[in-house]
Amino acid sequence: MTDPRIGLVWNPSKTGRDDLEAALTAAADGHDVDVTWFETSEDDPGRAATQAALDAGVDVVAAAGGDGTVRAVAEHLADTGADVDLAVIPLGTGNLLARNLEIPLGDTAAAFARALTGTARPIDIGWAEVAGPAGDRRCAFAVMAGFGIDAHMITETDDDLKDKAGWLAYVESLGRAVSASEVIDIRLGLDGADPTGQHAHTLIVGNCGTLQGGITLLPDADPADGELDLLLLNADGVAGWMDTLRTMVWDNGLKRLLPGAASAGDERAVSSDSTEHRRLRILEVELAEPRAFEVDGDHLGEITRARITVQPGAVRIR
Repeated sequence: MTDPRIGLVWNPSKTGRDDLEAALTAAADGHDVDVTWFETSEDDPGRAATQAALDAGVDVVAAAGGDGTVRAVAEHLADTGADVDLAVIPLGTGNLLARNLEIPLGDTAAAFARALTGTARPIDIGWAEVAGPAGDRRCAFAVMAGFGIDAHMITETDDDLKDKAGWLAYVESLGRAVSASEVIDIRLGLDGADPTGQHAHTLIVGNCGTLQGGITLLPDADPADGELDLLLLNADGVAGWMDTLRTMVWDNGLKRLLPGAASAGDERAVSSDSTEHRRLRILEVELAEPRAFEVDGDHLGEITRARITVQPGAVRIR
């Protein structure tokens, strides 16, 4: 076993240090591990702690927490171009990046074992520069960003229920999210092209494609291909939602798993009257009305404009 210098950026609201130390000891299997601890805070979910780990000269920054912690750590590593590996110790409700990269869930020792011995590979990071009533913000995302149903699910989810039921709490909020997602006019400019008018209630741009419960929104998404995947939904009424479900569950889901189906490299995601899939590197979005916007599960408030770009190979992850 190699002995990397680990900077453990951990969210104390998710677990105790004693539990993390026990899992790390189990993963080390008798080997000494050089680990330094850096706590996040309510005001700073990980950027300052990550910089402190970098200042300490670590080889690996391990993000132990939920999606917000992982996103903050990845954002700082991508923003600074730090020459270190990122490891994820998933302790949250969604654990979206861990799910997409098949990092062990519910087994902290196994996640630490991967952090200690796993082979690092580069992944892309998306950047969202947004403007709205509350001002301008620039945030990174490793999984998905957008407005519509996914953003409303986050704002509508009961925090107490999320603590008790985990990711199933998002399912409970789905009905309210659908009701809150009305079709609006938007203008989209892809990869430098002139903006065109569209109608949509949901826009999702992703680096990874899978949500909780194995739901795949972006079947072609590859976190290391240098591109982002776009999903637009404009379903309205029963017929529109039936078309959306058929496209997402059958055309872009079960049908692709059947014997004889084309491989993912030969077949692109299917669009329909109510769903549109595209690939891109740059996206300019203008909204006719303010809408709640999220990045990797973090609510950024309402926006009216966004510029989304991809930073290829921005972070090495174990």
